[in-house]
Amino acid sequence: MAHTCVSSLQFTVTRRYVVRTFGCQMNEHDSERIAGLLDHDGLEPAESEAEADIVVFNTCCIRENADNKLYGSLGTLKAWKDQQPTRQIVVAGCLAQKDRDIVRERAPWVDVVLGTHNVHRAAQLIEEARSSGPITEILDEAVVDDYALFPSALPVKRETTYRSWVTIQIGCDNTCAYCIVPAVRGKEISRPFDQIVDEVRSLAATGVSEIFLLGQNVNSYGRDLSLASRRAGDADVRVAPQFAALLRAVGEVPGVRRVRYMSPHPKDMREDTLLAMAETAAVCEHLHYPLQSGSDSVLAAMHRGYTAQRYLERLAQARATIDDLAVTTDVIVGFPGETEADFAATMEVAVAAEFDSAYAFIFSPREGTAAAEMTDKFCDPKVVGERYERLKVVLDRTAVLKHRARIGRTEEVVVEGMSKKHPELTTGRTRQNKLVHFSSPEQLRLGTYARVEITDAARFHLAGRLVEIVAEPTHKTRLAVASA
Repeated sequence: MAHTCVSSLQFTVTRRYVVRTFGCQMNEHDSERIAGLLDHDGLEPAESEAEADIVVFNTCCIRENADNKLYGSLGTLKAWKDQQPTRQIVVAGCLAQKDRDIVRERAPWVDVVLGTHNVHRAAQLIEEARSSGPITEILDEAVVDDYALFPSALPVKRETTYRSWVTIQIGCDNTCAYCIVPAVRGKEISRPFDQIVDEVRSLAATGVSEIFLLGQNVNSYGRDLSLASRRAGDADVRVAPQFAALLRAVGEVPGVRRVRYMSPHPKDMREDTLLAMAETAAVCEHLHYPLQSGSDSVLAAMHRGYTAQRYLERLAQARATIDDLAVTTDVIVGFPGETEADFAATMEVAVAAEFDSAYAFIFSPREGTAAAEMTDKFCDPKVVGERYERLKVVLDRTAVLKHRARIGRTEEVVVEGMSKKHPELTTGRTRQNKLVHFSSPEQLRLGTYARVEITDAARFHLAGRLVEIVAEPTHKTRLAVASA
């Protein structure tokens, strides 16, 4: 396919850029593609804004503080741009998709605003704004073109050399009352099965050993593909998700040691996915399983599509099927209408579920969502804050107990670098997605696989000592994208 979406303009003076990322793994992957497009167009990465000619903010809009963080950063950069007017500021991603013209109304010095559906035009829009002035380009839906549609189809500049994000799906067809994602990411569209596996094979051939499958609702992957086949006349096709088959196929690619994915939806978690996790050696024993609330009435108001009992039953099935499974979750405190009885139900489920780790959030209304309109049911912030602290005690206690239970074990880790707090220690990650800081007689390359004896445990990490190196990394180069 001709790469008509990528500018081939060459700059007489090499310009430099920085990409700052806010938000989820999907945003990080989009940032890798934006950086790849800019590299493809002849630009070079800079270490900081001071050295850059272009600053790109790839934004998130899940919580209100994301808005504040972006506009605060834009305010700081006004003086940076005033010093040299040829410098450019770009705002991309979910917040840009949501706010559209508001971005330049609040920060007129921004040069380019682009959304989630036209990442493929980032380099072109930057060059057009350079010659013609500020541009806001927001598409209401995804471009139906494999090259433009999926970030993984674009030029790439990976953050790490041993791990790679792979987009399997964009958009979301769910209607969770608190979530802005369907409005900014569009309807659910699955990437062709063979195209995904081919990309993984190509990545493995370059030394990538860990694959991270990305989608807004990964375990519904492929349902739309099978439905399209049925509508095209294939009466034998079964309309069902294909995620379990994809896990098996990716996990069997030579050179792939680990497969992870984010994020599944509890209402779509099927036995075939759990079996694929248990039976495919490369698929890691980690399940991020968002609870959101333990109250059936709140779950119904959220439009989550499951009850607390169903959630716990499927969780028990997952643990019975997958040996040594670590489970993490998300919980929202103070959803509109939440009563003390509702919160007590959440506490009960949190205790029963025994999560390895949990991300608890205080409800933040997002304009454009159903929950934002429930103003008459908003909870007292003081009460919500107190509930949050009570829940946090329970979640933290369970996390520490889960970590302490691993003391004395020997775990396989992949090296991620040196500890930021204690640079004399090496940092690695287990198959259960647990961070381990450990001592090593020599500096280990990123992507090295090693066995580490766990000697201590804290809430957010484990500590240990190197036992042996299992596998040396096979990648040749390192390419980086800055994160905010």
